[in-house]
Amino acid sequence: MSALPLHSVTPQDAIRQTLQATLDLQRAAYLADPVPTLAERRADLLQLQRFIRENKPALVEAVNADYGNRSDHETLFAEIFPVIDGVNHTLRHLKGWMKPQRRAVDWRNFLGARNRVIPQPLGVVGSIVPWNFPINLSFLGLIYIFAAGNRAMVKMSENSRHLAQLLIDKIPAYFPKEKLAFFDETGGVGIEFAQLKFDHLLFTGSGQTGRAVMAAAAQNLCPVTLELGGKAPAIVCDDFPLRKAAERLLFVKLFNAGQICTTVDYLFLPKGKAEEFVREAQRIVVQRYPQLDTPDLTSIIDQRSFERLTAALDEAEARGATLVQLIPGPKWDAATRKIAPHLVLGAPQDCALRQREIFGPILPIIEYTHLDEPINYINSRPRPLAIYPFSNDADQVQMLLDRVMSGGVSVNDGLFHVGQHDLPFGGVGESGMGHYHGHEGFVTFSKMRPVFYQASFSSIQYLWPPYGKFATKMLHFLTK
Repeated sequence: MSALPLHSVTPQDAIRQTLQATLDLQRAAYLADPVPTLAERRADLLQLQRFIRENKPALVEAVNADYGNRSDHETLFAEIFPVIDGVNHTLRHLKGWMKPQRRAVDWRNFLGARNRVIPQPLGVVGSIVPWNFPINLSFLGLIYIFAAGNRAMVKMSENSRHLAQLLIDKIPAYFPKEKLAFFDETGGVGIEFAQLKFDHLLFTGSGQTGRAVMAAAAQNLCPVTLELGGKAPAIVCDDFPLRKAAERLLFVKLFNAGQICTTVDYLFLPKGKAEEFVREAQRIVVQRYPQLDTPDLTSIIDQRSFERLTAALDEAEARGATLVQLIPGPKWDAATRKIAPHLVLGAPQDCALRQREIFGPILPIIEYTHLDEPINYINSRPRPLAIYPFSNDADQVQMLLDRVMSGGVSVNDGLFHVGQHDLPFGGVGESGMGHYHGHEGFVTFSKMRPVFYQASFSSIQYLWPPYGKFATKMLHFLTK
């Protein structure tokens, strides 16, 4: 009788087994020490900070290698500094966040009883991180995951191969695997990762992938925080100086070559002011980026994204839009995947630049005659991750806040609400759900556990069956 063939382990099986083994290891460690002390949590946060500080040059270089060219200054400003500063902020507030909250006892017959809400760790948190700010978006999440006392598994993007390898190689010297583990996307990892039975799952990325992640997590009834994207508008009102608006808008729009989920995706200007805005933009941008090959202008992340953006520019121009190139020289360079900053006037409403999140150094301009026009336009589309009203009229700003819902808001600037550690960050509707910055981040990764402490004597005993006349009178009194 011939021997049966041995079952061969497929690469997908191996991925699944590795991920599950790490989850089992972390869950066992959590069950052995379910509520880390303040001192333990502070030590974890300081260790995160120490890793960033001690490996700063290697981290900057890894991100630069993944992009092809990523401005070192942008990585230091938007990735390294926020993590170091975020740890410091959390250390200042963590003791207060961890304290049980006192809550009122509502019924008179519970005199002497106590209500408390106790923040306790959930267990093991999964985090799926995109490529555009991979240090920021992995480590800021870890700050609040660790502050809440949890353990973490982090899956990096396929476009962050150099950084992922650095983290996989270096992190074990700072954290044991049962506390923190990083994983590279080698093909099929994301699917398996999202199907793990985490206690919470944090995902940052596109809406399309977010739907798939949420569907996978739903099979385990795993709660999710989704940080998605969308088309975030800026609205410059008639009273705001155009020069100042242009200086601020173009800084955030061209930072990281526009590859930011919260950056300004399109701009509303009062009728007749587009020409002046263009002149200001031309003066400003050429001073900041004199030519296409400046190291300060970041490359588009990959060839597919580069081709998508250049095709969108060609489509808009072919359909009658005016492209305003803001620096001299070629429009783009395929070898370095750099695209010159552009303003786009008169883009058709159904073209790619108006329909899809741009994620590049391209800013369409739409003119309006009355504020109802941008309000109605934005409200007819999925709710954005952010809006950017520019006005010195407080009533006008408040009217826009009241009438246009978004995940977050920066007034008279772009993007900077994201960098405030004490503000919750998150989307609404199709731009996401949940928050993970500041105290709200601590709450997201905690079980805010309600606990009722009964008094030594409770008058509720007079309501025990068999129900008599006293119970009847008391219940009618309580329900008057």
